Amino acid sequence: MKMVLRIFTLLTIVCIIQLLSRCEAASAHIRSHQHKSNERLEDGAFSPRDSEHYVDGEHHNEFDHEAILGSVKEAEEFDKLPAAESQRRLRILLKKMDLNGDEFIERHELKAWILRSFSLLTEEESKDRLEDADSNEDGRISWEEILHDTYGSDPEDLAIDEKLVSDDKATFDMADENKDGFLSAEEFKAYTHPEETPRMFPFLLEQALDEKDTDKDGFISFQEFIGVKAKNENKEWLLVEKEKFDHEHDKNRDGKLDSNEILTWLVPSNEELATDEVDHLFAASDDDHDNRLSFDEVVEHYDVFVGSEVTDYGDYLHDIERFADEL
Repeated sequence: MKMVLRIFTLLTIVCIIQLLSRCEAASAHIRSHQHKSNERLEDGAFSPRDSEHYVDGEHHNEFDHEAILGSVKEAEEFDKLPAAESQRRLRILLKKMDLNGDEFIERHELKAWILRSFSLLTEEESKDRLEDADSNEDGRISWEEILHDTYGSDPEDLAIDEKLVSDDKATFDMADENKDGFLSAEEFKAYTHPEETPRMFPFLLEQALDEKDTDKDGFISFQEFIGVKAKNENKEWLLVEKEKFDHEHDKNRDGKLDSNEILTWLVPSNEELATDEVDHLFAASDDDHDNRLSFDEVVEHYDVFVGSEVTDYGDYLHDIERFADEL
């Protein structure tokens, strides 16, 4: 009897160790989802939505999950679901994604869904920020509320960030379409995400030209593009920037950026991001390489499309209890 108890104790310890190690693995696997603000890159362009999809060569699947679910909150909820429930909910989404009802997801259907998700993510991000900034809870935002929410009320802080405050005020005024001094939910979305609001594009272009077009000819040359920052950088940095300018930004190869090229540089293309994401998801899940995804293929690779717990810890607890009953 003592030998049996020792064996039981040892096996129990092994099961618990396995359980704890899998809990730790799950914790490491699930990174935090967070709303992406409209940050600017070093050269002034808006940061693309997929900027954290790959970081230092490491793939982070939070972007994939949000691109399917269209909500940071939903993605966080899926991270906590058991695998079976995550798969069940994913099948429901697939029926909505499948526009022609053939139980296959074509590339164009997935792209349309991802673009829809991007739009929903923008709405969610803007709505959450509006709720944070709307101190009097009247459903609209004044410039004073933005000042307080973004910069605080210290005059010294406002003086330090004078250029940022001035640019923000100009963006606020342009987003205020009816010029009533307040931003409605839709106007606030134009303020928080001007790079995703076509009516704001002329304003973004004007801002870029005002900042970089020093000779006021309506174009941005390479020297204007790199600006005074070049004085503090080495030759290697200059060569990299020149390569990007010539081969990424200057589409017509005339040595300068015109209005269309400036906007293409400033504003990330959600169309291109969605196409890249479709390619990524197909590469990860199109097992039979027929250039379409069956529902079963997607569900088989559910962890690529949506999150869930890495494993069902309840199974391990159940195994321990079952083993004890057998003894």
